[in-house]
Amino acid sequence: MQNVILINVTGQDRRGLTAKLTTILAQAGMEVLDMGQSVIHDYLTLGILVRSAPEQNGAIDHLKSMFVAEGLSVETEVVTDLEYADWVSRQGQTRSILTILGRKITAAQLSRLARIVTDEGLNIDQVNRLSGRVPLEPSEKPTRACLEWSLRGTPSPLFRKKLMALATELTLDLAVQEDGIYRRHRRLIAFDMDSTLIETEVIDELAKHKGVGVEVAKITHQAMSGELDFRESLIRRVALLEGLPETTLSEVAAQLPLTEGVESLFKTLKLLGYKTAILSGGFDYFGHALQAQLGVDHVFANRLEILDGFLTGRVLAPVVDAEAKARILRALAEKEGISMAQTIAVGDGANDLEMLGAAGLGIAYHAKDLVRERSRHAISTLGLDSILYLLGISDRDQLGAS
Repeated sequence: MQNVILINVTGQDRRGLTAKLTTILAQAGMEVLDMGQSVIHDYLTLGILVRSAPEQNGAIDHLKSMFVAEGLSVETEVVTDLEYADWVSRQGQTRSILTILGRKITAAQLSRLARIVTDEGLNIDQVNRLSGRVPLEPSEKPTRACLEWSLRGTPSPLFRKKLMALATELTLDLAVQEDGIYRRHRRLIAFDMDSTLIETEVIDELAKHKGVGVEVAKITHQAMSGELDFRESLIRRVALLEGLPETTLSEVAAQLPLTEGVESLFKTLKLLGYKTAILSGGFDYFGHALQAQLGVDHVFANRLEILDGFLTGRVLAPVVDAEAKARILRALAEKEGISMAQTIAVGDGANDLEMLGAAGLGIAYHAKDLVRERSRHAISTLGLDSILYLLGISDRDQLGAS
């Protein structure tokens, strides 16, 4: 008769322990059913599940003696056939990835989050830290912290809403995704431009140069909050720019403030082979400026009419509005030969909602309340490069990460 035995080893990590363990098991001819290992600050937690016949029990005793001699603690437990069968039956359950983002993460925050997960009937199978360690001393650079929880079980339809409400309360960003093949194989990411890739609305900057900043900013706010149709707001705002010198465009383009993390994000995306696009209700002049700076693959934005070196106050057709953004995203996915499940869209305004809904992963980035409420995922605490955490990419695999 064979027994299933769980061996748990804890203590100070050192090189060669796993090699010694598996060598002893190999010499005894044991079958390994499962194995897991983690090391936190040089402290080892190792578990291995083996099937052992009575004549192989001496190998288990040998293991215990070896690890004790190394200064580690060893515990063994016989797993019954019923317990093992139950474990096997749970392997087919739905799995989700919960990504926890913040400038720092506290025990109080995790306690609240863990209670919601438990109340949902979910089990936390694994915890990974994707961010670098937060420095203990004050730093000039903004800190960021990210943990990834692997959840087993089927969440209720309200689980995402509960997380969104808790995220606001705890000043965290929480994103839950099905742990499927598409999460690890996204191929195309599309960005809004104004207040997403750059920390301003270009049309507001142009309006300041024209002396109509207050009027245009008011219309911009109404449009981004969903109080005013985007196409109507665009026509009204651009009309106020009539007579602005074309040279003003280059002056504004030279001073565009990039959003936190943009440059490291694009470097990493390019390294990983992603296709990138700017789908903007703003203006193509500035989209192409960012394209040259960041290496963006595609730019689709509105075109200002210019005659004799001055803006006419009109936008050339076709207008890139909310519907156009979603349509262009679908067309790009088809062109690249990928499914929509492999696309990502990022934006902040009401005119981004259709694009965010069409993408496999739609992210409201530092967005208006309306957009956050209607989006499946939101980032409000960290820079744009934190999107990489939602793809499971840790700091050590990111270019330019702190």
